Amino acid sequence: MMLAHGFGCDQRMWRFVLPALSERYTLVLFDYVGSGNSDLSSFSVDKYADLNGYAQDAVDIIDAFELKDVTFVGHSVSSMIGLIASIASPGAIAELIMVCPSPCFLNDLPEYEGGFNRSDLEELLSLMDKNYIGWANYLAPLVMGANSSEALIGELSGSFCSTDPVVAKAFAKATFFSDHRSLLPQCSARTLILQSASDSLASVHIGEYIHQHVPDSELKIIEAEGHCLHMTDPEVAARSVIDFAG
Repeated sequence: MMLAHGFGCDQRMWRFVLPALSERYTLVLFDYVGSGNSDLSSFSVDKYADLNGYAQDAVDIIDAFELKDVTFVGHSVSSMIGLIASIASPGAIAELIMVCPSPCFLNDLPEYEGGFNRSDLEELLSLMDKNYIGWANYLAPLVMGANSSEALIGELSGSFCSTDPVVAKAFAKATFFSDHRSLLPQCSARTLILQSASDSLASVHIGEYIHQHVPDSELKIIEAEGHCLHMTDPEVAARSVIDFAG
């Protein structure tokens, strides 16, 4: 089972679900280039201009360890990274578990409501340039959920701040301006979509959209707030993973 963190995070964010999952599965955790304790010198603006570069890294890890029948658990943008990796390396990833996923954050009305207008996201990226700490402090409670503990919100804000601004902006662009709706029907992996009942970044109807377009998928809506179920509601998240993966 591979656990892939979301934008601005690192593998430490999975620590709350590790005790339950490690009893049943061999776990592979990693940091994307530019995140956590990864080798920043390996970062390339060209490679990581879109999510394909991150997906290639996931495939490289699978190949390096000669993994088969992987259950890929992706938080937020890593749900789409896992989707891309599963299509690029068919057979290696048998199951996808998408935690608070979104295939496209941009509105494409009336067909699709991603939640954000382009101008909103461009303003958010502009704030990164003008006031990086302010950007982190604004985004963290939005992502974690305003009613989450100050400790968790502070941890996420600190994680944002510890990421190199050049890397963070590149990852932000690749995350928030991508559109992978067309890939959803190509998914051959058995898929679980875990969605918060209240999520400012990915509302329930986005989970429903993914469920409608991924052939072999299940949707589970968890009565929780925020975009980080594995941190705010780890027992429910871990149990959902175990019930699905067996």
